[in-house]
Amino acid sequence: MTAIRTALVIGGGIAGPVTAMALRRAGIEASVYEAYTGSADGIGGTLTIAPNGLDALRVVGADTPVKAVGQPVTRTVITDGAGRRIGEFSGLADLEPSQAMWRSDLYRAVHEHAVASGVPIEHGRRLVDAEESPTGVTARFADGGSASADILVGADGINSVVRTLIDPAAPGPRHVPLLNFGGLADIALPARTDAASFVFGRRGFLGYWVQPDGRTAWFANLPHEAPMTAAQARQVPAGEWLRRLREIYAHDVPGPDLLRHTGEEALVTLGTVAIMPSVPRWHSDRMVLVGDSVHAPSPSSGQGASLAAESAVQLARCLRDLPDAPSAFSAYVRLRRDRVEKVAARASRTNNSKALGPFAIAMMRLMMPLATRTFLAPERALGPEQRHHVEWDTPVPALAAAL
Repeated sequence: MTAIRTALVIGGGIAGPVTAMALRRAGIEASVYEAYTGSADGIGGTLTIAPNGLDALRVVGADTPVKAVGQPVTRTVITDGAGRRIGEFSGLADLEPSQAMWRSDLYRAVHEHAVASGVPIEHGRRLVDAEESPTGVTARFADGGSASADILVGADGINSVVRTLIDPAAPGPRHVPLLNFGGLADIALPARTDAASFVFGRRGFLGYWVQPDGRTAWFANLPHEAPMTAAQARQVPAGEWLRRLREIYAHDVPGPDLLRHTGEEALVTLGTVAIMPSVPRWHSDRMVLVGDSVHAPSPSSGQGASLAAESAVQLARCLRDLPDAPSAFSAYVRLRRDRVEKVAARASRTNNSKALGPFAIAMMRLMMPLATRTFLAPERALGPEQRHHVEWDTPVPALAAAL
């Protein structure tokens, strides 16, 4: 039985509320403190919640509201810029399908469910420091206020303050030379609504799916060597970005149709991709990291939000079953590090394939029939990640903290 009774969760994005719900189910009173004064409703591009993410969300009852805002995706179709099919992959038939959605819809669904579950969420509470003692931790906020609890969980994203408090020498985010965009086109392309389409174009990568409302959600990755934050990218007028994108995808089916039917107000500009390298220290005696603050794979993984949900549930399980914070945190790291780093490595390889030249795309077309029967067969390609299950009802053995 744990001695931990209270927790401060720093970060009100997606990982924070899920962590708070999981902690409360484990018998730990948890409150969420978010830096921004407003919500993230309406902010962000598209993402996917994989079957393993839905499985983790089910522990806190959030799978149903998340599926309500998602769109089932049962297959992936890959083409080249000329519209020629390179390959097609189906999901795992015995698992529920991945869900494609807008980040803002996921945020709203998770937040509403957390609040309905009794999780207090305070906005405008930007963490600036934290002080640990033998009996607890005190968080200090930019507004001059403070809060104390037995432990503090850093779910404060890729630019985590908590990470630097745990380890001032901790690595920061690493730049990936891909510029990210998203958008919503007022056109329904001739494609199935349960299929995601990936286009390896001449100058960039383009993905899309047709929504049931007759519009098409899309995202684009363009090679871009210099780091560019989302704020810097948004300093360029949306009309200028659309002009550039229309030029780049002018000869890649269905780029012209998508971009011609995307208005400036429907363009999402995200800057270059940022990921987390391996973080040596995930915790101190009273503070611990979860989600993007410690493992942020490339969006290419399709696993970022799902891994965050898994870690939230696994952390709560360890705190529930082990006697003190250090042993629970150690067990949590043992159970999570290898998995999240394998996913990150796989996503890194995917990033490298998004800027293929004509010869590499031609070779991909030739090799795909063999690949889909061997190393890209659904079970081999998807099984290790999507079949992952956090054994919530099984106690964490004390041995896990010492392995």
